[in-house]
Amino acid sequence: MQAEIFVLTSTDGKFHLVSKMGRIEKSVEAHKGAVLAGKWNYDGTALITAGEDGQIKIWSKSGMLRSTLASQGSPVYSVAWSPNSDRILYTSGRQLLIKPLQPSAKVIQWKAHDGVVLKVDWNSVNDLILSGGEDCKYKVWDSFGRLLHSSAPQDYPVTSLSWSPDGEVFAMGSFNTLWLCDKTGWSYALEKPNTGSVFNLAWSADGTQLAGACGNGHVIFAHVVEQHWEWKNYGITLTKRRTMQVRNVMNDAVDVLEFRDRVIKASLAYGHLVVATSLQCYVYNSRNWNTPLIFDLKEGTVSLILQAEKHFLLVDGAGLYTFSYEGRLISSPNFPGMRADILNAQGVSLSNDTIAIRDKSDEKVILLFDALTGKVLGDGKHLTHKLEVVEIALDQCGPSTERKIALIDKNRDLYLTSVRHLGREPKFCKIGSMVHSLAWNDAVNVLCGIQDTQLTVWYHPSVVFTDKELLPKTLFMKDGSEFSRAPHILSYVDSKVTLRQGDGSLVYSSVPPYPALLHEYSTSARWEDALRLCRFAKDQSLWACLAGMAMANRELNTAEMAYAAIGELGRVQYIDFIREQPSKESSLAHMLMFSGQTQEAEATLLQAGLMYQAIQVNIDLFNWERALELAVKHKTHVDTVLAYREKFLQGFGRKETNKRFLQYSEGVEVNWEKIQAKIEMELSKEREKAANASVRSSMASRR
Repeated sequence: MQAEIFVLTSTDGKFHLVSKMGRIEKSVEAHKGAVLAGKWNYDGTALITAGEDGQIKIWSKSGMLRSTLASQGSPVYSVAWSPNSDRILYTSGRQLLIKPLQPSAKVIQWKAHDGVVLKVDWNSVNDLILSGGEDCKYKVWDSFGRLLHSSAPQDYPVTSLSWSPDGEVFAMGSFNTLWLCDKTGWSYALEKPNTGSVFNLAWSADGTQLAGACGNGHVIFAHVVEQHWEWKNYGITLTKRRTMQVRNVMNDAVDVLEFRDRVIKASLAYGHLVVATSLQCYVYNSRNWNTPLIFDLKEGTVSLILQAEKHFLLVDGAGLYTFSYEGRLISSPNFPGMRADILNAQGVSLSNDTIAIRDKSDEKVILLFDALTGKVLGDGKHLTHKLEVVEIALDQCGPSTERKIALIDKNRDLYLTSVRHLGREPKFCKIGSMVHSLAWNDAVNVLCGIQDTQLTVWYHPSVVFTDKELLPKTLFMKDGSEFSRAPHILSYVDSKVTLRQGDGSLVYSSVPPYPALLHEYSTSARWEDALRLCRFAKDQSLWACLAGMAMANRELNTAEMAYAAIGELGRVQYIDFIREQPSKESSLAHMLMFSGQTQEAEATLLQAGLMYQAIQVNIDLFNWERALELAVKHKTHVDTVLAYREKFLQGFGRKETNKRFLQYSEGVEVNWEKIQAKIEMELSKEREKAANASVRSSMASRR
């Protein structure tokens, strides 16, 4: 619809629907006085107009009046649709209002400026709001009306504002002034065209060009250049619309890359530069900048490029596409209601085997796809968090079965969960709070984030699934005094974290290299080397990491030494207890118990036919009802459960009140000698069974 017809508003109270050939298809009497604003919604099915008469009206695409949304005493200078086209943002003097289209829904209203608000814009990708006014300031707000950035007063009133389509930057116009600003508010560039006030700004669909309507009757055009990318020892700058300069800081070598069409998007990581132009995609290997791999693009509006070690993801207006670095299309995930045009880097994540996408229609849901096939992972169930998710990030290393995803919810709590949960309910473990930005390391599964005012590094976040009490001991924290307000993490490569500060400057922070080495030793089962490293570094956080890694790999000797090094004597004793178990199944069950996986521990014992041990596990955890249920179901050790329950209640001087226990205790005599004999018999049977299994396996190996 928007491609075929445009709307023209005029000072006589009319708006005109004009075909792209320039013919006026329809003129509609809309307002008394000038029509100050007209905007199509995102799918072109509805038009909103705002007038000097203070009225806001919604029209069908054919120009029929649907409703009058608001009526006020002062002119409405600017309006904007919400990303889902279900709310309207508009100006009212110094106030901003967000009004839902549903009649009974609550209106959000706040004082935005010290002068009349002249211009607003609302981005569909980042969900952020811009406003500019006669107080000569521009401001960035979230969709709840919370202020994120307020500029210093400029020389003249802000007369125009416009988000780029991908929501990464915005343009701001004033008298003889044009600014290009980052979404967080700081300024990239300032131009001083001699054009009078810039009254309106519009971006090209690919976000590379900008047009401005000026007070002197001219239309000005601008192109975004000087974008910069960094990875390890390479720095790349877009010097012209179709030219890039690559600089290797190790030897100061410079390569110039020329493109046939203008560059729209680029990404540099994992030894590859991926560049999307308006018609083609170029893939460069950092070892050879002379011969790129080139393939044609279906659409010319690539809005996002994400890279993993083995492949990369392109997002355009039509969908998502995974390509290998050889240019082969691997997969194209799809899902009902997909709007690829509003996906951004916070809501999409890529690893070698998985694609994760935050569902825009229900932001509590994370959609998971196999990167190699494009199909939904596992049993088709997606991850559902209890709150709306703000940012997601997949870890980059290790086997696909152990893939983890970190997420920040709207309360700014950081959670970790497994991507593949094999029929079980996914377990969301909270590992941080007040987290504003995060990034995984590119080579090992170490996570960093801005937590409140400090940089926090989780050396071994997966320890939360093995022994959550170790998690606080595996953290590395850097005071935020070296960063200014609101830093944002750009990347975490090798042992260097790159942050962008609130004023736009880049800051680099180093992280000790030892955790990466420890992960490497753990992955290759080099436990002796891991112990040597911890003894050399003399760092408690490394010992805590090693304890968690060893327990996860069931390497009890190493785990025992690591726990002893951090003074966790209770856990050292429990590891000894695990070693003394008469069978492998019992040992495995108690390791699962150690990690808090009680249901899995019980299932392991029942599967091995170890009924008494399964009952005893529940007795040890005071799960009395479950212990009795198992005893009754398998017709064994009912007296054992009743005896331990009676002893437990006597210790507190209490009497039995549970009806089920009273019912079974009537016909059962509790005799501790018999119970002890029965338990001893069960354990000796288990030892015998384990010994026979060991003999059989050794004979089989000899054959």
